[in-house]
Amino acid sequence: MTKPIVIYGSSDSGNCLKVRWVAERLGIPFEWIETNTFSGETRRPEFLKLNPAGQVPVVVLADGRILAQSNAIMLHLAENSGLVPSDAYDRAKMFEWLFWEQYSHEPYVAVRIARLHYLKQREEDLDPSLLTKGAAALARLEQQLRETPHLVGVGPTLADVALLAYTRKAELGGFDLASYPSVQAWVRRMESTLGLAPFRAH
Repeated sequence: MTKPIVIYGSSDSGNCLKVRWVAERLGIPFEWIETNTFSGETRRPEFLKLNPAGQVPVVVLADGRILAQSNAIMLHLAENSGLVPSDAYDRAKMFEWLFWEQYSHEPYVAVRIARLHYLKQREEDLDPSLLTKGAAALARLEQQLRETPHLVGVGPTLADVALLAYTRKAELGGFDLASYPSVQAWVRRMESTLGLAPFRAH
């Protein structure tokens, strides 16, 4: 029997959930260790031995090696699977979206979700650019998804998994997904593909 990988993650974190979704999609055995990022668990010495950056997700592979950073973990788990295109150009486009997700989407959409929903900060105390840049990111997704059912090629890839994580919860950050109908339809398709219950903000 294959030894399961161990995933240290928070169920509130899209970056952690996308790793879990990939493992589930590919039938990779895993043990999930819920890790509370708000209570200081990731700053404890035993956790910092796993990831000196003090962040989740962190994965301990079956052979004991350790890997951090959600997109790096996804790429490792999904190597040679259908979630990574075999065509070199399509694979590069997938990487393009993965880099864009971490640079132009997550810093705005996810940060607003965290501050408004989890930290209970007030709208007036937030940097207005989080809203404008987050809306611009959703508009970019809408533009692409009006043209193609998935972000790359003809089927779901890691790009779709990565961007689903916070996009499906965007309303918690004050974004109205009804303004992005192609994104809404894609979210529902991807939730069905991954076997997820439809996310409801309320």
